[in-house]
Amino acid sequence: MSAGSPPRPTLREVVSRRTVLRGLAAGAAISAMPRLARARGTTGDEGAERSFDFEPVTLEVADSHRVAKGYRSDVLVRWGDPILPGAPKFDLGKQSPRAQAGQFGHWNDYVTFMPLPLGSGNSSHGLLCVNHEHATGRMMFPGVATRGSPGENEMAIEMEAVGHSVVEVRRSASGRWRVVRSSRYGRRTTATTPIEIRGPVRGHRRVRTAQDPAGTRVLGTFANCSGGKTPWGTVLSAEENYEQYFAGTPAQAGPERRNHERYGIGMSPKGPTFKWHKLDARFHVGAEPREANRFGWIVEIDPYDPSRTPVKRTALGRLKHESAAVTLDADGRVVVYSGDDQEFEYLYRFVSHGRYEPGRREANLDLLDSGTLSVARFEPSGRCHWMPLVFGSGPLTPRNGFRDQGDVLIEARRAADLLGPTALDRPEDIAVDEKTGRVYVLLTGNPARTPSRVDKANPRAFNLSGHVLEIRTKKSAGGHHHAGLTNRWEVFSLGGKPEEGLPHNPDNAEFDPKGRLWIATDQGKGQHLRGVADALWAFETSGPRRGRGTPFFACPRAAEMCGPAFTPDGRTLFLAVQHPGAYGETPGQPRPTVDTPTTRWPDFKPGMPPRCSIVAITRPDGGVIGG
Repeated sequence: MSAGSPPRPTLREVVSRRTVLRGLAAGAAISAMPRLARARGTTGDEGAERSFDFEPVTLEVADSHRVAKGYRSDVLVRWGDPILPGAPKFDLGKQSPRAQAGQFGHWNDYVTFMPLPLGSGNSSHGLLCVNHEHATGRMMFPGVATRGSPGENEMAIEMEAVGHSVVEVRRSASGRWRVVRSSRYGRRTTATTPIEIRGPVRGHRRVRTAQDPAGTRVLGTFANCSGGKTPWGTVLSAEENYEQYFAGTPAQAGPERRNHERYGIGMSPKGPTFKWHKLDARFHVGAEPREANRFGWIVEIDPYDPSRTPVKRTALGRLKHESAAVTLDADGRVVVYSGDDQEFEYLYRFVSHGRYEPGRREANLDLLDSGTLSVARFEPSGRCHWMPLVFGSGPLTPRNGFRDQGDVLIEARRAADLLGPTALDRPEDIAVDEKTGRVYVLLTGNPARTPSRVDKANPRAFNLSGHVLEIRTKKSAGGHHHAGLTNRWEVFSLGGKPEEGLPHNPDNAEFDPKGRLWIATDQGKGQHLRGVADALWAFETSGPRRGRGTPFFACPRAAEMCGPAFTPDGRTLFLAVQHPGAYGETPGQPRPTVDTPTTRWPDFKPGMPPRCSIVAITRPDGGVIGG
C-alpha cells in the first residue's frame, strides 16, 4: 500500500491522452449513474440480498471527503488523539516519544470492530483495532523538508507512531460514536513493544541476535498493513514493507545476502526510506544481519487482554504480508489467506493442524503455531493448485539451502519460487464470503508486466488498474472446503473504468453482515493523474451487475481508502483515511510536507496538519449501511 509499495509508474508510463480524458470524465459519469434499485429477476437466490440502495458519490479530487446522500460521516479518532490514560492532547509543536506512545498512531490502515463484551454481538460498544502502516516524518514534524530528514528524537516518535492501536468506542443515544477515555482496553503496540516469537522459527539460529541470543522475543512491529481477526477474538496484523526500515547492502549481511536480496533489503539506490539505523544499530544489516529475519510476519494481538504479549506466528511464513483473511474449513481447521504485496509475487494459504473448538478460547490461542503453508498456482484450465511449503518435500531440501522448516519459512519467497507458483499483479487484501465460500483476491496492479508475461490469471500487460480473482470452494453439509489441494477460479472484475463501475486499483475488501462485498481503492499518485479520488465501492457478486461497483465514499485529496469494518448489525461502517495531503498534484512538484500539505483535512485549521483518521459512517434513521 502507498508508501510501503513499489514505486508507482511515471506520468509517461501511466497515462495516454485517452486515459487522462477518460479519468477526468469519470467523476461526472459516475454522478450520472442511475440510482440502484434492489435487484429483480437476477439469477441465483442471493440477487435481491446483495443489491445496494444509495446514490453514488462523485469522484473528483477535492479537499474533503464525501459520503453517499442520506448518510452521516463523523471523524472519530485522529492521529495524535489520546487513547491511553494520561496521554496528552495532540500538540504539533510539543510531540514526544512518550506522548505518541499513548496517542493514536499515524497512517491508519486495517480496521476491525470487536464487540464488548467478548463473544457478544454488541453493535453499540466495542474495540476498534487499527493498524498503523508507516510514520512519515515530513508529514509529522515542521521543518523536516529543510533539514532533510527527522532528527533522533523525531525518529523515536516515528517508532511510537507505527504498529497497532486498540481504542474503546461507544455509540451514544444520539447515534454518534465517541472514544471512551481512560479505557482499560486502550493499547498501543509499537516498534518498541516486546513481542514473542512462536511457531517453527522460535529459537531458530537465523533469528538469534546480540540483543536476543535465544531468538524468542523481538522488539516491535511496523509496516503493519491489512490484517484479519480470528474466531476466538484476536486480531492479526500483517507486517508488509519492513525492508524500508533497514540500512546497508546485502553484501554486508554475510550468509543472509541471498535472503535479503530476495526481499529487497538494502536494494534501493536511495537507501532506506526510514533512517532508524541512526538511532538503533539493529536496523543496519552490517551491524545485525539477522534482525531483518524477525520482521515480515503475522502478529497476533489480543485486544481483550492488554497484559497478553503479542505474538509473531511464524508458521504463516515470512513475506511482505498485505493481509491475513481468516476462515474455517468444513472440518474445523483454521485457514488463513495472505497476499505478498509486490509485483510478480504470490498468494499463500495456511491451514492449521489443530481444529477450532467453539467456547474454548484458551485452547484456540495457539492454533496458528502449527500447520501447513502453501502457495497458489492458477492453471489456465481454471484450476487453482495449492503447493505445500514443507521441508524435505520436492526441492525444499538441504541441496537447495534449506536445513529445516525454519529456513523454509524465513525464506518463504525463495521456497515458493522453487515450486513454480503463479506470479501475480500485486496480491493485496483477501476477503472470504462466508455464505458462498468464495474467496476474493485483490490485485492492485503491475505496470511492469510485459506482453510476454501475460497469463490467464494476469490477463493484461502493463496492468495499471488491477483486477480481482475469485476462488470457488466446494461445499458439504459441514461447510465450505478451503483446505483442499485444488479449487476452481476465475477473473471476477477488471479495474480501470470507474465510469462503468470498474474502479482503479482495488486494495482492501470486506463483506458486510448481509454478505455484500465492499472494496477500497489505492491509486497512489494516480488519483491526481486520472482526476479520480480513492474511494470505497459497493460491489455486486451476483446478478446482472456482477463484478461492478458503485462509489459510496470518496477520500479527501491525496488520501488512500483503508478498512472497511462493520458493526455486527451493519448499521455502522468504520473507514480509515490514510495519508491525506501527502502527495503532490503534478509530476515533478516538490513533495508536500506538514508545512505545505495539499489539504488540511480533517481539521482545516491554520497550522494544523492533515491527520490520518478513522471515520464512523451511520444513517440518521438508524438504518443498515448500503440499504
